[in-house]
Parts: sequence; C-alpha cells; structure tokens
Amino acid sequence: MNDTAAPSGDMAMAGKRRRALTLFGVLLVLAGLGWGAYWLIFQRHFESTDDAYVASDIVQITSEVAGTVTAVHADDTQAVQRGDVLVELDPADARLAMASAEAELAQTVRDISAQFAHQDQLRADLAARRLVLERAQRDLQRRLPLTADGAVSTEELAHAQDAVAEQTAAVAAAQSALAALAAEVSGTTVATHPQVLRAAAALRNAALTLRRTRLLAPVAGTVAKRGVQIGERIAPGEALLALVPLDDVWIDANVREVQIGRIRVGQPVTVEADVYGSDVKFHGRIAGLAAGSGSAFALLPAQNASGNWIKIAQRIPVRISLDPVEVQSHPLRVGTSTQVRIDVGDQSGPLVNALVRASPAAPLETADDPAVETRIRAIIAENQRTAAAPAVRPAR
Repeated sequence: MNDTAAPSGDMAMAGKRRRALTLFGVLLVLAGLGWGAYWLIFQRHFESTDDAYVASDIVQITSEVAGTVTAVHADDTQAVQRGDVLVELDPADARLAMASAEAELAQTVRDISAQFAHQDQLRADLAARRLVLERAQRDLQRRLPLTADGAVSTEELAHAQDAVAEQTAAVAAAQSALAALAAEVSGTTVATHPQVLRAAAALRNAALTLRRTRLLAPVAGTVAKRGVQIGERIAPGEALLALVPLDDVWIDANVREVQIGRIRVGQPVTVEADVYGSDVKFHGRIAGLAAGSGSAFALLPAQNASGNWIKIAQRIPVRISLDPVEVQSHPLRVGTSTQVRIDVGDQSGPLVNALVRASPAAPLETADDPAVETRIRAIIAENQRTAAAPAVRPAR
C-alpha cells in the first residue's frame, strides 16, 4: 500500500513543478513582451547617460596695471555682483601720472594758443613790411627820372635800390614764416589741434590707469581660487582670483558614439543632479554637439597604430543648456555629476549649432569717462582763455 502512494506523490510534485515552470515561463514571456512594448512605444525615443557633469565659465580676474595690493574685498565662496570692487592697488603712482598728464595738456593748450596768436602777429608784421616795401619802391621811382639830370647822385640811387631789395627780402621772409605757421594750425582750432588731441589722449590713458587700480567684477558669480594677498606686488596679467557665474551653468554630457546619430540641437532634456537626487529635475535643451570625441582634443591623443589595438567606444561631448529659473532656485556646482535623459523623438533639429551662445557684455571701463571728458574741456577752455588774454601793462 505504501509503494503505491509514493509514485502518486512524486507525480503530484512533478505536476506542480511543471505548472510552476510553465507559469514562470508565461510570466517571463509577458514581461519580455511588456518591456518590448514599453521600449517600442516610449524608451526607444530616449537616450541617456550618467557620464555628465555641470560646467560653467571660469572668469579669471587679472590686473592690467602693475601695483601693490592695498585691499582685498572678496574671498573664496563669496557671492559678488557685477561691478563690485574685488581688489584695490596703490593709486599713488597713477595719481601722479594723472596730474602730470593734466599739466601737459594745459601747457600744450597754451603753446597752441600762442601759435594762433603768433599767426595774427605775423600777418600784421607782413602787412607792415609790405607798406615799407611800397614806400621804398615809390622813393626809387621818384629818384630814377632825376638821375639823368644829376639831381640825384648815383650813391643815393644805389641806396634806394638796396632799400627796395632789402624790403623785398623781408616781405618774402615774413611770408615764409606765416606759411610755415599756417601749415601747423590751418584747418584746426585749439581744441582740435593734433598736439592738443594727443595730450588729451594721454590724460584719458592716465585716468584709465588710475581707474584700473580698482579691479571690478566683470560678471556676477562666486569667488574661487583666490590667491592674492594684501601687500603683494603684482604684475600685469597675473591671475588674482576667479569668478564662477553659477546662474549661467550648463551640462557637458559625454554620449557614446552609437547614441550620437539621433541627437539633434534643440531636443528636450531632463537632468537629475546627484546633489539633489531624483526629487529635483532640471529641464533643458541640446545646445550643441562637439566637433570630435574627448580623446581627439586630449593633450596626448590616443595612438591606435600598434599591433595590440583594442577598440574602445568613444564618447562625444554634448552641451545642454538649462532653464535659468530652475538653476536659480536650485543652484548647481561646477564639476558635480548628473544623469541626463534626452528625448530624441524630434529629428528636425540641426546637427550643428549656428547660434551665438550669448551676446558680449558691455565693458566696465572705457576711455570715454564723462568726468574725464568734462575735465579735459575745462582745462582747454581755461588755458585757452588765459593764453588769449592781453597782457596788462604796468602804469607809468
């Protein structure tokens, strides 16, 4: 009786195993079909990578003039606004150069004003010499008819002829002097004379050098890599600190070369940053695709001409622009990791970005400073008026 029950139990267990395996197989097939349907409907329209990092401009702050650092107003991790003073240099030398340029401009205006006044003097002198020449010519003409009668001696006639020749030479000399001076001042005024313009340009340069003793922030950002110290003597072009504009960051995603064929400029992108996790999602668009793989632009490019070559899938950097409102509410840090998911369903975008990333910002410092221009006009007007004023003769 026991021998009969044992085979029955084994058959029941085998039937259960078959049913379990059949159910598992059916579930596996259904899962495969479900995944295939999901990939066919949704997933095939997306490309993703976790080899993506936050990037931004790193603005190096350098001095355009040499000097000694007298104050540092920014430190690492500090946020600054565009136009804030970061570093101050000793302005003593620049102020002396500014005063020297002002004095040089004033002296130049006086010299040119004197040339204009001297031109009027030469005209008057030329007119006077012409009158003397005309009188000498009349005297000679009166004496010529009297020479035949002996009323005028030969010596007196010779003196009259010499006087005419002398005054003719004097008129010619006066004309030459007037022409030489006219060549220097003709077609100009005191304010537009080349020498005055050169002196005014030197004054603008000195004023610009003085303003550059205060280093301003060209963009708003966070201070990083501060290396300047108070009392340090710096040279032009020396890097003092860096600014990172965290409100203008982007994502550099390194996409495998087999994925790059479906990526186009303008496609929407969803980004998850490791610093915030999956709770915060950033949205952006493809801004551009790199011209080559990362290894192609490396300092030492890979050399695959050896006999033990192994193919390695290359990655192409793709730049992703982010929504600035989302970045402002959840700031990102340069170099942090992200996960990128690109919607490649729309293939109408271009492969190369033909748009300029951003328009250049207006410079903080220009030579056309309204205060300096006002000072230049005041110096010209004051010294031109002083040079043109007639001298006061002392009372006898």
